[in-house]
Amino acid sequence: MLAKAFANLFVASRRSLGVVLLLITIAAVLPGLAGSAVAQDRRQNASGEFDFYVLSLSWSPSFCEAAGERGGPSKSQQIQCGGRPFSFVVHGLWPQYERGFPNYCERPAPRLDRNIVSSMLDLMPAPGLIFSEWDKHGTCSGLSARSYFETIRKARAAVKIPEQFIELAEPKTIAPADIEDAFVKANPGLATNAIAVTCDSSRLSEVRICLGKDLQFRACEEIDRRACRRDTVLMPPVRGG
Repeated sequence: MLAKAFANLFVASRRSLGVVLLLITIAAVLPGLAGSAVAQDRRQNASGEFDFYVLSLSWSPSFCEAAGERGGPSKSQQIQCGGRPFSFVVHGLWPQYERGFPNYCERPAPRLDRNIVSSMLDLMPAPGLIFSEWDKHGTCSGLSARSYFETIRKARAAVKIPEQFIELAEPKTIAPADIEDAFVKANPGLATNAIAVTCDSSRLSEVRICLGKDLQFRACEEIDRRACRRDTVLMPPVRGG
């Protein structure tokens, strides 16, 4: 009887010791986790606090072809997909951290003047895109709406589109690396670690170019890691090309 009591006491003691050790471990880990969370929260979605920009250039023929497969472009997208032919158009200029990115830094976003929207349709030919880019990314730039879209125009002017892509008349199958190389050759100072090509299941989607806040080309390892891994992609031709 006494032996059984000692045995039960021993088991209970081991269980208690296990609980104590678990609590000690949690106590040791929590401050580090809390510190990480606080550090992230201090910066996450704080307007104007970021490391660099990504200028995202969408291959318009791919976008419009995909929209047609889904049943046609929206009313906002009709300018892009039903008007004059476009090659690369600006998807957006996105503030980035070295890892991750901020978004929707002001809720609600300051109202966007329609005159600004109209002024950007030559680069971003879909009003809905302009509004959504301001809400999601522009509010994180720390700039006024007018200054943000002026910065988009300056960033786009800093990048030369390779001549062979401007009036592409026939469908083109090409390796993503060759698209990167064409941009690198056309843009002195641009390196392959500052550009990434993205794709869908078969088509070229976007070319993303990393720029410092001064709009100079700069490396961006995380963006480069998310590049298209297909051997080749299709570039549908520019309408009317």
